[in-house]
Amino acid sequence: MEQMQACGTSRIAGCRFSLYPMTDDFVNVILSALKEVDTSKVWVQTDDVSTCIRGRISHVFDVTKAIFLHAAKTGEHVVINGTYSIGCPGDSEGDVYLVENDERLNAEKSAEIKQPVACQFALYPMGNGEYMDAIYSEVQKIKDKGVEVTSVHYATRLDGEAHSIFTGLENCFTNVEKHVSHVVMTFNISANSPSTKKGGN
Repeated sequence: MEQMQACGTSRIAGCRFSLYPMTDDFVNVILSALKEVDTSKVWVQTDDVSTCIRGRISHVFDVTKAIFLHAAKTGEHVVINGTYSIGCPGDSEGDVYLVENDERLNAEKSAEIKQPVACQFALYPMGNGEYMDAIYSEVQKIKDKGVEVTSVHYATRLDGEAHSIFTGLENCFTNVEKHVSHVVMTFNISANSPSTKKGGN
């Protein structure tokens, strides 16, 4: 039996996600969104189930937020479902993208899109015996930024403006990864749903 790998030293971050526009014109919504987004600072691979992007944390969040916002600005009900991860055992391919500077290539265009959203996320700091304290602390920081936070089974719900929520998620992920070798964060974000909790998301 092969020996299990220990967490690698690479700090390349990644996100595997799927985008779901709830419309018959879903292909056009997805392709139009991708055309708007600059992915030159991340490693990208798409298959028939999902898309994986990898690189510096800042660029991984920049790209995922931009793809979602450009799809959501169509007004169609759009959902993105995915997992952010850093410190995954054996993760090394694509490390070349870590040399990129921190300039976010999609920030300016994304900033023009204002979009209320609903999000459910779960944070998993691997190997930290006090993980619940870390989770509670980071969720409170998101709440302090004006995002509405509620507890749901197996996740935390966030309601607010998309930029505030993506910033909160990124800060949460970044703060925890500084102290834990392997961090995973799952997320579901919905925009323009016809069946919202309060309307608008």
